[in-house]
Amino acid sequence: MNPQPEQVAGAEATRLEALFEAQHSRLYRLARRLAGEADEARDLTQETFLRAARHAAALPVTDEAAGAWLVRVLVNLCRDRARRRRTQERLTPRPAAVSSSPGPEGIGLLRHQVRTALAALPPRRRAVAVLHYYEDRDVAEIAALLGLTRVTVRWHLAAARRDLARDLGPSRGADHE
Repeated sequence: MNPQPEQVAGAEATRLEALFEAQHSRLYRLARRLAGEADEARDLTQETFLRAARHAAALPVTDEAAGAWLVRVLVNLCRDRARRRRTQERLTPRPAAVSSSPGPEGIGLLRHQVRTALAALPPRRRAVAVLHYYEDRDVAEIAALLGLTRVTVRWHLAAARRDLARDLGPSRGADHE
């Protein structure tokens, strides 16, 4: 006996609700770190769950695998937005930048500098760095979450370290003295 469509839809809705409860906060924190802005992070998290709802039948069976699927969707959405933003920035002339930031003072400024440096990383490299340093995930776990090889994850981590050291290194602070 096959289940009725209403029963399947009800079971999928219950599963989606449980996934939302279990994963929403974690995905929002990841989106916040990847996107940088709270509003954009909320939009990305919402779009991730909308994609899950649209493709509920394709969600992996286990909660752990479904969580990894949601992370991949979120990271891909971030990458897509970054691509669109770069395209739009190339097409939109920018006014000359005016620097009014004081030298490094206080934790708030340091956090801002780190967020800015992370935002400057390419989307996949940023995702790998955030998952490793903020989410405390190891290389194997990141590889599984993002569908990459371990070698690729290690390469992105090394490149992220290099880029962040360049952007946050001591020579940067010397310009302000």
